[in-house]
Amino acid sequence: MTTMLDIPELLAGLRATPGILREFVNTIPENKLDLRRGDGFWTISEHVTHLAQVQHMLLDRFNRFMNEERPEFTPFIPCKGEDQPAIPARADIDSALRQFEQYRNKQLALLEKADIGIWQRTASHPEYEQYSLYILTRHVLMHDHWHMYRIEELWLTKDAYLTRLA
Repeated sequence: MTTMLDIPELLAGLRATPGILREFVNTIPENKLDLRRGDGFWTISEHVTHLAQVQHMLLDRFNRFMNEERPEFTPFIPCKGEDQPAIPARADIDSALRQFEQYRNKQLALLEKADIGIWQRTASHPEYEQYSLYILTRHVLMHDHWHMYRIEELWLTKDAYLTRLA
């Protein structure tokens, strides 16, 4: 079992991410935000939209950990339904950044109330061998930063070096 000694660092990372994302996105030229670099590639604005749109689902999961002894989750796979587009609908960038920050603040308010018993609380999730509030929190931070890395790659990387995702 993990010691979870890094919970303060995880929370600090989650707290810092909205500001990092906003400052980062504000440095990207407007004409690059909707540039599609190839088939199957999201645009920068679609990555920002996705980050904003998943925060409601994540807040719900945090709430369930706070209020249920052993929550059972189903996989969240965005844009996979028959009637859903293959990419997230583009939102206004400023609105998406505000939404991201507002939900993150709500998430942090919940997480800061969690005692060690809640941090250790486990859940059932078919995608993962282990799932807990601690793992979810770390996963959220990694997810944020993966999308931010992808945004930077889509903005700055030359075509020959761009990571092609399956």
